[in-house]
Amino acid sequence: MPMNAKVKPRLISLSLLAAALLSACSSQQGRYSMRYDEAPERLPSVAEINPLEPRYEPLSRQGNMSSYTVLGETYRVLPSAEGYSATGLASWYGKKFHGHLTSNGEYYDMYGLSAAHRYLPLPTYAKVTNLRNGKEIIVRINDRGPFHPERIIDLSYAAAYKLDMLDSGVAEVQVEALYMPPPTVVADSSSVFIQIVALSDSSRVEQVQQELQDKYALNATTRQRDGLHRLLLGPFDESQASQWVQRLRQDGFDNAFRVAE
Repeated sequence: MPMNAKVKPRLISLSLLAAALLSACSSQQGRYSMRYDEAPERLPSVAEINPLEPRYEPLSRQGNMSSYTVLGETYRVLPSAEGYSATGLASWYGKKFHGHLTSNGEYYDMYGLSAAHRYLPLPTYAKVTNLRNGKEIIVRINDRGPFHPERIIDLSYAAAYKLDMLDSGVAEVQVEALYMPPPTVVADSSSVFIQIVALSDSSRVEQVQQELQDKYALNATTRQRDGLHRLLLGPFDESQASQWVQRLRQDGFDNAFRVAE
């Protein structure tokens, strides 16, 4: 929110606060080139504010710890966005944070339709309604904040523009999470599985199985062969299997590979 708006200053995102703490510890200065936040020189273009199409996305590798503490206050992240709805004040953040990392490791784009939230999993799509004028927008939540007790969501500059709340700085809104369940995969003759591990220690395999189900919300099953307990994800079709093998390897499961069952 720009400094000339007649509202109280606010604390915005977890990434900002974490960066401030790291700077204090390492004696580094000047993470942000601006001292105060403000609006950019231009309004969003038509292309930049095209409506988002909510879709299922796996949880981000960053920003989804079960709980975290900011300024002595502990916040617990919801295990699922399903059924979430809340009413309260929304604020917005702009030029000062543009191009800096959000809590889930992406870069903040003030012209994108994004938002920060204290509790919802990252990313989550949500519908935000300005209760003063009835305007609605769908945003993709990829950051943590605002850490102000009276506010429930911090919107990007573009999202605030769409809700016609730039001048006021804050607005009373309703936030409704748009829960997107994992896609259902129907097994057929072309279905394939992804093997994660094959171990003799069944308890360790069960532990990894639970971790995978919690992280990705995918079917994970175990099968025995040659004295080993094999942990499999799936079934997938060919295209999905290729995408998931790449994602799993990026997430540290280096031995993931496709198998036919």
